[in-house]
Amino acid sequence: VLLDINLPVFDGYYICREVRKESDVPIIIVTSRDSDMDELMSMNLGADDFVTKPYNTQILLARIAALLKRSGTPTANSSILTYEDFQLNLSNATITYNDKEIELTKNEVKILSYLINHKGEIVSRELLMEYLWSTDYFVDDSTLTVNITRLRKKLEEIGIENVIETRRGLGYIMP
Repeated sequence: VLLDINLPVFDGYYICREVRKESDVPIIIVTSRDSDMDELMSMNLGADDFVTKPYNTQILLARIAALLKRSGTPTANSSILTYEDFQLNLSNATITYNDKEIELTKNEVKILSYLINHKGEIVSRELLMEYLWSTDYFVDDSTLTVNITRLRKKLEEIGIENVIETRRGLGYIMP
């Protein structure tokens, strides 16, 4: 997240604090305010970096890349996610395991990549549904179940078993 402090409705401090409550996404404050107090307050509220305007675009891009690398967030150059012994290729929507490859649908890729990026964490059904179908339209709860079931079957077809666990009443986890 690139965030300015000077915003019309809510200031950047408020948004930074609220984003940090909900997510570990990297936050860089990019602002014309340059006092030590502004930088200190930004960092204390959860910002990961602080850049003052005017700035060198190449340096800002380098800071973003370094922060994404440290946070484990995939960058544009990182199109392969690895979990245990298999690889998920985001650029061609395939899984490779023991020299076997299988194609996935867009939703299957999104589910699997989200679970891999949150391995060891229980991901609620509600969070996955919001991630997949962030829309005002109603999406039936069973639609997610169908997608998870199809994904598990595809994983089993190439020998990957029991990698997505259901935690009853909580959601899904890739331990």
